[in-house]
Amino acid sequence: MTATLTSGTEPGQSTGASRLRRRPFVGPVGPRITKAIYGNRPAAPLSPPSLAGMWVMVAVSVLAAWFVLYALLLSGLQQNRNNSVLYSQLREGLSGATTPIGGVITPGTPIALLNAPQAGLGSTVIVEGTAPQDLRNGPGHRRDTPLPGQPGVSVLYGRSVTYGAPFEHIGQFRPGQSLTVTTGQGEFTYAIDGIRHVGDPLPPLLPAGGSRLLLETSTGSALAPTGTVFVDATLQGKSVAAPAGRPAAILASELPMGSDSSGLVVLVLWLQALVIVTAVVVWARARWGTGQAWLIGLPLVLAVLWGSSGNVLMLLPNLV
Repeated sequence: MTATLTSGTEPGQSTGASRLRRRPFVGPVGPRITKAIYGNRPAAPLSPPSLAGMWVMVAVSVLAAWFVLYALLLSGLQQNRNNSVLYSQLREGLSGATTPIGGVITPGTPIALLNAPQAGLGSTVIVEGTAPQDLRNGPGHRRDTPLPGQPGVSVLYGRSVTYGAPFEHIGQFRPGQSLTVTTGQGEFTYAIDGIRHVGDPLPPLLPAGGSRLLLETSTGSALAPTGTVFVDATLQGKSVAAPAGRPAAILASELPMGSDSSGLVVLVLWLQALVIVTAVVVWARARWGTGQAWLIGLPLVLAVLWGSSGNVLMLLPNLV
């Protein structure tokens, strides 16, 4: 009599052994076998504190990225626009002989036009004053020094990183090259004497009636400026008379690497406005939907960010 084998058994193997052979292994398993046995299980939801911390980190990262974008790119666009407006004012003043040439000049007033193609400076307006808010609009003239073309050393400051970095390339000047400055007293040509840094020998004293132009900016990065660089240039030709009444002293914020902390209160108000606008956008999103909320809220958010970014940069050294 021939024995009939059950399905899944082999000769010499009992039916019970067959059942054991088909039974899944439930001992220690690896990730793939665990997934095959138990399937995909949803991850545990984040706790409210963890979720809040995550959103705070995202917000801080976005703000940091925005400030870097504003400092390196958007502030330059603002400076270009402001300098263009000042160029129109300066042209009008030069043609009407109303550009100030001495005495006490209001900070921010356009006083001269600088042309130095070798350093990327073409028809750049110089404003009076070297405080951080003055240097947002272009290179600034230190108020306790004579104006270009007048006897003595006329000092110009310019930023090297933010707000268009107008003096970023002044280190590319070479001795013998020239630049021109146009003021309400005429056009003056200066010959470059050389480039120097802190600790280098000073240029020789000027003869009686001589005029020198000193350009100064920072070296290094915005977060870690390492020093300053100077460009000395001597007037070719005769200087012009300097009206009396120039300031004898300036504020600390107008000195090299000076910063302005007076805008901290305004910065706090801007940040409060940012929190309020963000809350309004979140409320609008829940009420009207994502598209409508951002259509209304995005311009407000950008406006508040723009205003607060300008105040943040005022805390940086004026030559950066």
